[in-house]
Amino acid sequence: MATVDFMAKVIALTPANRDQDHVPLLTYQMPQIPDRSTAILGGTDEPFEPMLLALRRLAQGGAQFAVIPCNTAHHWYERLARAQPMPILHIAEAVRLELERRTPQPVRPAILATRGTLLSGIYNGRLGAAEPVILDEPAQRQVDLAIHSVKASDQATALAAAREAGRRALMLGADVLILACTELPVALAGDPLLASCIDSTLALARLCILESTGDLPTDSGAAPGMAESRCAVAEST
Repeated sequence: MATVDFMAKVIALTPANRDQDHVPLLTYQMPQIPDRSTAILGGTDEPFEPMLLALRRLAQGGAQFAVIPCNTAHHWYERLARAQPMPILHIAEAVRLELERRTPQPVRPAILATRGTLLSGIYNGRLGAAEPVILDEPAQRQVDLAIHSVKASDQATALAAAREAGRRALMLGADVLILACTELPVALAGDPLLASCIDSTLALARLCILESTGDLPTDSGAAPGMAESRCAVAEST
């Protein structure tokens, strides 16, 4: 669902009047790649080789750059970038740009993410000078439940858990919520709480379009008539 959400956002944000104006996407969707957070917490490297194989296959298919709509997978970002020919756009860099675009004044963010993402520190030093709010254990359990429930197709539980995690983060002093797991925007789809959030999937889609077209889209799209685009890659992990 996270990859489908990413692709839908690329399409929705792209300024286009016809099929041919859209960004070409070559997608490798393989849910059987081992769980990234479990691997990080357990100190194993199981997801690396399947992700590397995916990227190499995409490069062989003609992709010119890659995006990975999974925050936790960026634990392996540097190694994956070195081991195959394509540049990879970094999801935390996309979030930084989105945070600057949305909130030009300094804000205190809370990072809602898997425990593996938090342990890997992929957002460390990327969100400005403000120290992020650290979720307490009850809030983190709600984040975990929301993510698990999206994967299990239990949208009602996912929404309730994500709302509670967000509420607790705001009570702890956060000004903005970083949805640093691509299941969380799915959990909160259409919910008013999204107004207080930076959606990492949306941020990555925006950066993907910028890389492909040279134009940074707004939420409502940009002027019609897209310039020549590069081939973008959505890799599901």
